[in-house]
Amino acid sequence: MDSQARAERGADVQTITVKGQRLRVTIRPGNSACTPLLLMNGLGTRFEVFQPLLDELDPAIEVIRFDVPGIGGSPMPALPYRPASLAWLVASMLDTLGYKQVDVLGVSWGGWLAQQFAFQYSIRCRRLILVSTGPGALMVPAYPNALVSMLTPWRFMDPSYMEKIAPALYGGNPQSKPERLRELVHSMQASWPGGYLYQLFAGVGWTSLPWLWLLRQPTLILAGDDDRMVPPANAKIFQCLIPRSELYIYHGGHLDIVTNLQEIMHVVEQFLFRY
Repeated sequence: MDSQARAERGADVQTITVKGQRLRVTIRPGNSACTPLLLMNGLGTRFEVFQPLLDELDPAIEVIRFDVPGIGGSPMPALPYRPASLAWLVASMLDTLGYKQVDVLGVSWGGWLAQQFAFQYSIRCRRLILVSTGPGALMVPAYPNALVSMLTPWRFMDPSYMEKIAPALYGGNPQSKPERLRELVHSMQASWPGGYLYQLFAGVGWTSLPWLWLLRQPTLILAGDDDRMVPPANAKIFQCLIPRSELYIYHGGHLDIVTNLQEIMHVVEQFLFRY
């Protein structure tokens, strides 16, 4: 069963209109006693990228996933967006779906959006989880060879090329689980021309460094010790600047949140269920 089929199994996949923008959304039902978890995708990825995570995550946790405008099943927006305007759109999406408060987990580029949402809508974000991400334009940069590969959309257009460069680009050992790597590559096929470029544009000049100290949510920071796209030094910056934060560095690379889950999900669940 492929990742898209599994994403639709036991989940409510729908397209909703929020402030004039159509968004593809899926909700995995959970226990109403648990705070729902909102997942935010990385650069150029559809929400199917998180399916391995859902397969490991406690089924009591309700999970909300969505495709950002211009990616996957969410059409291109009329105009380019910035993190602040996209956070506003996400808040409006939660209004439409009937959620007052959520926990938020953001990976890589999605971690930028997660930081912005937690800052902009602090009351609506109970807990924050930042995975393989940095504070934006002023972050410790990727390894030079990873940076060059990251800036080209070719990796989203040619699956064989993506599988070939994955170890050098992401670090760790993503090829140790080839089935998950292939599913990941499939989920990275952006469906709308320009969607990837819009995501890149959204991050130009954006940084969270000036206001990280204002974040008041309990925050879990997860980073791989061999992450070549987002070196773990960025996670240590978060730990220094976010008041109620804790850092967990695991052995692996940028993709371990979907290719090597058991250790990471144990830490995530402990954090979410802690009172």
